[in-house]
Amino acid sequence: MTDSGMRDGPPLEIEVKLRLPGLEDLPPRLESLGFQLETPLQDETSTLWDRGAELFDQGCALRVRRYGGGATLTWKGPKRADPLLKIRPELETAVADAEILEGILKVLGYAPVMRMVKQRAVYRRGGLVACLDRAPFGCFLELEGSEKDILEARASLGLSGAEVEVRGYPGLFRAYGLA
Repeated sequence: MTDSGMRDGPPLEIEVKLRLPGLEDLPPRLESLGFQLETPLQDETSTLWDRGAELFDQGCALRVRRYGGGATLTWKGPKRADPLLKIRPELETAVADAEILEGILKVLGYAPVMRMVKQRAVYRRGGLVACLDRAPFGCFLELEGSEKDILEARASLGLSGAEVEVRGYPGLFRAYGLA
């Protein structure tokens, strides 16, 4: 989610991840709030790349994601301190050929350091994105957009008391021994 232009630095991703007991009741609730299904539930494979621990040591990540019939390359910068939201710089672009991109990364000295597979459905309402994720260790709703839109959607969905998961998926995959 962009909240600043490149002239001021990379755009910021602003999101909250909520741990839920299940996802079954969320699609109709999201649709009743004006969200539209963008990508139905399907496998998503994300691979993190690094040179040793160069990016990890800086609090950054470089990810190749395969999802919805396409692929993206994403750089994520260090997280900003916030008790509820995950806020960090992010640059992302679509990739025409993930295999060639991964070959380029290898030539540049990067290596795959973690592979994560989960299921994801994506809903959108204007600038607010809702991702329904089913991972090997639980179900999650991610809301990404402006802080105001995220907090309003969370309240409208009746999830104000839902457990906020501050760890990203790499941390969760590690914590559950899946990476």
